Amino acid sequence: MAARRADTLPRRFAKIYTAAVTDVMDEMGLLRQTLPPTIQPLSPGMRVAGYAFPARGRPRKNGPRDEVIRRFLGMLGDVPRDSVLVIQANDNVAAHFGELSAESLRARKVRGAVIDGSTRDAASIVRLGFPTFVRFRTPQDSLPRWQVTDWGQPVTIGGVRVALGDVIVADLDGGVVVPRKVAHDVLLRCEKLVGTENKVRAAVKRGVLPLEAYERYGAF
Repeated sequence: MAARRADTLPRRFAKIYTAAVTDVMDEMGLLRQTLPPTIQPLSPGMRVAGYAFPARGRPRKNGPRDEVIRRFLGMLGDVPRDSVLVIQANDNVAAHFGELSAESLRARKVRGAVIDGSTRDAASIVRLGFPTFVRFRTPQDSLPRWQVTDWGQPVTIGGVRVALGDVIVADLDGGVVVPRKVAHDVLLRCEKLVGTENKVRAAVKRGVLPLEAYERYGAF
């Protein structure tokens, strides 16, 4: 993974809502950084920000089960602290994540998971409070149906490239991918934008008309 510019980056991005992140990247000409809207949090209050750790899988019908599970567990063990596991499942049948996976990642300070696929044990993961974003849910185990093929390499989800070390920010509005080479610049611009929007919010609460607030602060 590329050297991280600041260890505080995930914590600071966690305070920024995805709408602000997309607004800033729109201004920078990065218009296609939002993950498909079908990928949603297991519960409305879930938020996550961290360095992307991409993995990819494919359906399976037969083969050595022990080898399949060992490979998946090896992938889980490679996810580093302050990261967000991002799985491109290429599958619409199996659960590609579950409670024990969430427990393991949480214990090692991994920040969350974004699955272009499914989870099971959804209620347990919600109780655990581990931020998990998925496309669908199913009780069907992955072991006889699906396998992880590689990790640490870029994946493309809904036309959005996700590379190792990019920053993932996700909340109830959806998920956003911030390319690592511009992450620090995007963060600084986001923090400035949020400060401006807080002033606008305070003004409209006082009864300032929307157009007047926009003319005063240059944002709305």
